[in-house]
Amino acid sequence: MGQGMQSCLSLTLREGNKEMARIRGKKDGSIHRRENGTWRAQVSLEGRRLSYTAKTRRECQEWLKKVIGQIDDGLTYASSTVTLDEFLQSWLESTKASNRQTTWTQYAQLTRTYVRPHLGKARLKDLRPDQLQSLYNRLLAAGVGTYTVIKIHTMLHSALEQAVKMGIANRNVSGGTIPPKRPTKEMNILDESQVSQLLVAAHGTRLEALLHLALSTGMRQMEILGLKWSDLDWVFQTLKVERQLVRPDWGIAHFAQPKTKYGRRTLALGDRTIAVLRNHNEFQNEERKHAGEKWSENGLIFTTKFGTPIHPRNLLRDFKLLLRKTGLPVIRFHDLRHTAASLMLNHGIPVIVVSRRLGHAKPSITLDVYGHLLPSMQAEAAQKIDELITPVEFFQLHRTAPNCTRSAPELHQDVVDL
Repeated sequence: MGQGMQSCLSLTLREGNKEMARIRGKKDGSIHRRENGTWRAQVSLEGRRLSYTAKTRRECQEWLKKVIGQIDDGLTYASSTVTLDEFLQSWLESTKASNRQTTWTQYAQLTRTYVRPHLGKARLKDLRPDQLQSLYNRLLAAGVGTYTVIKIHTMLHSALEQAVKMGIANRNVSGGTIPPKRPTKEMNILDESQVSQLLVAAHGTRLEALLHLALSTGMRQMEILGLKWSDLDWVFQTLKVERQLVRPDWGIAHFAQPKTKYGRRTLALGDRTIAVLRNHNEFQNEERKHAGEKWSENGLIFTTKFGTPIHPRNLLRDFKLLLRKTGLPVIRFHDLRHTAASLMLNHGIPVIVVSRRLGHAKPSITLDVYGHLLPSMQAEAAQKIDELITPVEFFQLHRTAPNCTRSAPELHQDVVDL
């Protein structure tokens, strides 16, 4: 509260059941004790009163000071009554066009399932960091996944940041919380022998070209499922990553741009990969003929037997079935991306090239994620450094005139002086 405000306020106290602390001046505020022993603070705003009830007078004094400061900063009566749930609904509506559909849908579900039941009725101007922290702790204790709680924190931080910009909140209280740390998922990577074994087992199946492309490029699953034949240049042997499949469980599959600008990239393909894709193209043409009128043309490289987008769950089911049949470790489909990165890095492909193929924003991200997979490169580097710093004796003798004779000790001294 500013000096000007302090100078125009006076405080009077009255004891007993009607004990009251009143603040008079530009804004009218009061604190009094209720018959049930609790304390009530009130302040006048635009001809109406804002009220706050607490167990102690101190809490009411702190609330009154905070609200008067908010009024100085432009708080209106309308914004003072907005609840967190009301604001989030308005925020979701205003960000629907700018957010990805999957992100927006997820935020709406998180609000409905987790935020509204616990904090929905809390007034936005009264929201405190400890309330958000308590929400996170309760959800984790109830068994809600860490990633879900992190997503809730991300959503609330973004929404409350907008509330600050709009003048509805003085600060982003989510900044005072400690959200859970993102757990580190163990990478299950196939070695070269296992990769060869997998591709041999997939030969002649619907998965052959898809797995080959995943292992040769390190593309993400949804990027692969979003590829179209128009993205492939047979002559220059390149493949453009322009979109990814979006298939929410509740809705119809559609396509969207990659999450970041670095996800849109052009990948060079080897002769072997091009040959595998040619065979796959012929295989798809046969499926198209066999399906007849049931075929749904989407121009996709990888489809169901009717031309429709492949559901990720079905792909994962068939992938794990192939792994079990081959006797290989049952890994996630995403681990093929890790496997591709490991193969490239361990065979001397520059990090910047690997980074571009994976769609990372910068090489440092690639090193942060996969740097621990490079023990052989560390050993090679150690050997090269040893060779560079190995001491080598260097001798240089002074030339002497033909008629000059010098003793062996004198020559030895010249060498020592060098």
